[in-house]
Order: sequence, then C-alpha cells, then structure tokens
Amino acid sequence: MFIRIRGERYYLWRAVDQDGDTLDILVQKRRNTRAAKRFFRKLLKGLRYVPNRRVTDNLRSYAAAHRTTFPSVRHCTTQYANNRAEVSYQPTRQRERHMRRFKSARHVQRFLSVHSPINNLFRVGRHLMKAGHYRLFREQAFVTWRAVPTGLAAA
Repeated sequence: MFIRIRGERYYLWRAVDQDGDTLDILVQKRRNTRAAKRFFRKLLKGLRYVPNRRVTDNLRSYAAAHRTTFPSVRHCTTQYANNRAEVSYQPTRQRERHMRRFKSARHVQRFLSVHSPINNLFRVGRHLMKAGHYRLFREQAFVTWRAVPTGLAAA
C-alpha cells in the first residue's frame, strides 16, 4: 500500500494471518529487496511460530528476500491469493481520512502499530457466527479494553 506524507510516497508493509488479523506493520521509503528482508526479519521476531505458506504479489524483491529469510516456507504468488492482505488496508484508509492524512512516517508507524491490534480485537467476523456468539465476543473485547490502564490507552 502506498501512503503520501507531505507529497512523498511511502510504502506500508503489512503482514496478515489466515483470519485477516494484522500481525505486523512497517513503513518504509523504499520497496526493494533490502526493505523486504528488513520487514520479514521484523515479522519473524514477533511470531511465535513459523508459517507454512507465505502469500505475496509478484514483486521480485519478495522472492529475493524469501530465499534468505523463509527458505523452508512455501511461497505463493497466484492471482487473488493476497486478497485478504489487500482488504486489511481498508481500516487504515478510513483512519487516514478521519485524521486528515498522516503527518510523518514515524507518526504512521507509531499509530498503526497500536491501532492494528486494537482493530483486530474489535473487528470480529460477524458473518461467520450466530448473533449470541457475536455479542459475547464484543462484550469480551470491551472487558479487555476496560482492563487496559488509562495511561497506556492514551499513548
């Protein structure tokens, strides 16, 4: 995804799991092999498991970074396979419009690294469950949100 910050183009790298939950985000100026390797290393640090499949578009820098960071993981680049990742950008675009654009790359990185896990908590697949289960999950999300100390929620 591309983001314009003060007229300059930045790239928003996003890792999404099979459920559509955002795992990690990185904002960078370039979209080359070095940037892809940096993102994959950052992603592997935060994961507690090794994925069995990685889905990307056909950008060549992904394949080059894949050979060094994910040699044992199957790399899938088929058409429509990365739709889950493409749809995950919609809440970011909505927040960007609401905030009247982001002011700096550092601001984007800091905001989205906090906003995405909270969005995962409150965005539940309503179409996949019964109404009673949905209400239960929403109540659990609000209980979790209320348990967060107020100083942390404001940061």
